[in-house]
Amino acid sequence: MRGRLPSWFTKRLPDPRQISHTTVTLKEWNLNTICESALCPNIGDCFSQKTATFLILGRVCTRDCTFCAVRKGRPEEVDPSEAERISWAASELGLHYVVITSVTRDDLPDLGSGQFRAVIGLLKKDGFAVEALIPDFCGERWALEEMLEASPNVVAHNVETVPRLYGQLRRSADYERSLRLLSWVKHIEPTVVTKSGLMLGLGERFDEVVQVLEDLRTAGCEIVTMGQYLPPSKSHHPVFRFVSPEEFEEYGRIAKEMGFLAVASAPLVRSSFRASDLLEASRDERRRKTGERP
Repeated sequence: MRGRLPSWFTKRLPDPRQISHTTVTLKEWNLNTICESALCPNIGDCFSQKTATFLILGRVCTRDCTFCAVRKGRPEEVDPSEAERISWAASELGLHYVVITSVTRDDLPDLGSGQFRAVIGLLKKDGFAVEALIPDFCGERWALEEMLEASPNVVAHNVETVPRLYGQLRRSADYERSLRLLSWVKHIEPTVVTKSGLMLGLGERFDEVVQVLEDLRTAGCEIVTMGQYLPPSKSHHPVFRFVSPEEFEEYGRIAKEMGFLAVASAPLVRSSFRASDLLEASRDERRRKTGERP
């Protein structure tokens, strides 16, 4: 299916010379990105703009989601120098807004929350705004609270798909647990912006997607992203269908009517793509609704 993409996936490739600075910087500081590990189709666009989503806690995940290209197996040791190296790289790239995510580390006593706190804390100390795209921490509230002690600007957690498909795609995850996690963020730190993402084209029905959007709003989620699932390889979960740009627009319209402050819904949207723009759009919408001044 990857070799026969619809016409709306066609786009101009960026100049390789524009990408090289980001690639060299990441290699220099020995850093991982989800852009590379998950084979993101937007990697050229992001790298050419000197942005990337940093992947902490190694490159090996303890879970076996069938849609994901990230390696599965026995994870590496946690690297205590990771926070400093990310901050140095972010400075070298000229970033003001840093997005970090991680593999899921169910093997760690703290489920990875301590490393999130360390990385976010140093980045905030060094003057960066931070978005943390987190795993579900096995539904442990104390782990979420530890991460939130570092005061990220945005906490994102992707529900990924509709609950009916979790058994096929996310066997170790739980839909209600993910919703509960997002809800907890707003209860613990009401000023933190919450965000979630969905992949479409996996066999979900229109009404199921609308129900997920309603569930996310009930959980207090403020930003939502929706994009087309593309299987990383033939051994991953197959794509069921390609959702048209018009249908993505319809989902986006529905989400805005539900009250999401910012929505990105198009075939090539990914959860961290142009993340700072989405945060700014959510702030603008909040000011419009409340009459607050910038």
